[in-house]
Amino acid sequence: MSKSQSLQDPYLNALRKERIPVSVYLVNGIKLQGQIESFDAFVLLLRNNISQMVYKHAISTIVPARNVRIPGEGEEGEEEQQDGEHAAAPAEAARPSTDPLY
Repeated sequence: MSKSQSLQDPYLNALRKERIPVSVYLVNGIKLQGQIESFDAFVLLLRNNISQMVYKHAISTIVPARNVRIPGEGEEGEEEQQDGEHAAAPAEAARPSTDPLY
């Protein structure tokens, strides 16, 4: 299994199982909306009033209506977020410099 499939399949499967509404943007700019009914390596079935088979090579972006939790993903990131030191670091880095050269 390739690395791209190891993220893509669980993500699409979570969207399918939880019946999360999605907006699917195609490479030509068209926006499709619905729920992912099924998918394989090349296509996904998007259901709204009708079922549409959409080729994955035509998809630019998939935007879920709400956050998606992928089982087994992100455990390392969650531990860092619970630690107060790690959460404060990005805010400090975002402060503008008082150095006159900037």
